[in-house]
Amino acid sequence: RYLLIGSKMSKLSAATREKLMQVSTATLGTCLFKRGLRSQFIQNVQRLSKSTKNMVGEAYTLRYIPAREDLNGIEVFKDRSHPQRKAIDECPAGAVLVIDSRKDARAASAGGILVGRLMARGVAGVVTDGGFRDSAEIAELGIGAYHQRPSAPTNLTHHHAIDINVPIGCGDAPVFPGDVIVGDADGVLVVPAHLADELANEAFEMTVFEDFVTEEVKKGRSTMGLYPNTDPQTTIDFEAWRKKVGR
Repeated sequence: RYLLIGSKMSKLSAATREKLMQVSTATLGTCLFKRGLRSQFIQNVQRLSKSTKNMVGEAYTLRYIPAREDLNGIEVFKDRSHPQRKAIDECPAGAVLVIDSRKDARAASAGGILVGRLMARGVAGVVTDGGFRDSAEIAELGIGAYHQRPSAPTNLTHHHAIDINVPIGCGDAPVFPGDVIVGDADGVLVVPAHLADELANEAFEMTVFEDFVTEEVKKGRSTMGLYPNTDPQTTIDFEAWRKKVGR
């Protein structure tokens, strides 16, 4: 089953979204590593939202380049085609706006009003490798929001919004429009779109096993042969536990 998001048909199914809501970026990172993908974690961003739920959605991107003073006066905001403003009003509901701010938090990528607009439109989250102004206000909104650190100056001070929904780099991770963005308490991971269903299933199964392992460790069991699973008895015990708890 697919979701109708904004004016396009989303490739992220409800079932895959639900599974990704229940797994960690650490587990997904292991799944990606098995496939040779090592640079999918967005570096040096932290969650502002007080919500403990995962942020999951397809990437819609905004790209900044260094600002040039003669092109970035306050009057540019009169232009309704300004890429930052278009991104805020065109990012589809259920998607995640991912902003390439060149890892530069000297000027804000957005502030509380614009992030509030995203939330009102049903956008799942927003990520920048720069900073947000009004960070305390954004933290209270409840939308998934990740940034490097707070930043008060307007984005025009150092950033020139140049393009939307194109491939970008965010915190050293490659992000293509439609990639699936997953954020948790640790940070944000980028799942290539064509791997989303496969990784969601694998990570979900890994999470069930890790929950079993956690219970066993709390009971005093050694991790030898348990984690990673290298002992046939572990498989037997896991299957019995799974049947007992209905997972």
